[in-house]
Amino acid sequence: MVWLETKKIIIVLVGAFLNALALNFFLIPANVYASGFTGIAQLVSSILGEFAPFNISTGILLLLLNIPVTILGWMKVGKSFTLYSFISVLLSSFFLEILPVKQLSEDILLNAVFGGVIGAIGVGLTLKWGASTGGMDIIAMVLSRMKDRPVGTYFFTLNSIIIVTAGFVFGWENALYTLVALYVSTRVIDAIHTRHEKLTAMIVTKKPDELKKAIHEKLVRGITIIPAKGAFSGEQREMLVIVITRYEMFDLERTIREVDPQAFTNIIETAGIFGSFRKE
Repeated sequence: MVWLETKKIIIVLVGAFLNALALNFFLIPANVYASGFTGIAQLVSSILGEFAPFNISTGILLLLLNIPVTILGWMKVGKSFTLYSFISVLLSSFFLEILPVKQLSEDILLNAVFGGVIGAIGVGLTLKWGASTGGMDIIAMVLSRMKDRPVGTYFFTLNSIIIVTAGFVFGWENALYTLVALYVSTRVIDAIHTRHEKLTAMIVTKKPDELKKAIHEKLVRGITIIPAKGAFSGEQREMLVIVITRYEMFDLERTIREVDPQAFTNIIETAGIFGSFRKE
């Protein structure tokens, strides 16, 4: 357990470093913007540097923006997820401050592509290990607990504001290249983790009661149990069906491995849900 938590911290640290590397070496020098709260921090920092007599760095703004979101996540989502997410934000802000802003290429397309890819690798690894990079990820988690509605709309709205603002302030060419960076990062995160908000897990196990209890201790989700029988062995088993958000996949996977390492689990993408998704 200690080694698992240590690995998780290391992954979060690596993800934060890659995110800062993508910003300071590629996106910020080219005025190409990241998505979510990172993009907002980057955009506000650029606007202040351009029009205000003072400037606040992207790293400091990112930390300030995430403080109220972290408090919300702590109260509504859960301590473990929120804690690791804030550690990720804190490390990202630290690396953004200590790494120099340096332009490696004058080609804006190269900056958009490489910045998008490197940043997405950091985000994807962080998500895969049950944390997030804060900001919209925590808000999405809160919304998924409160309302059975897709949160993709909120991501789209926030990123649209970033792109349109960047277009008006710094020119539409930069806004278009921001679209390139967002597309590239989304595809890379898809390959490493998943951007589908809801997933269905079908778990075939010999220990349905123990597994059900362990899952309910970790996740606020209902479970449907279906009798199952092995086609070759003829053994009677149970299949647990549970719908989760992508943020809960790490906790579910770890719980299954702890309780029944021999369980067979199939994770599929869920296009839509009808009925109650939330469990008080």
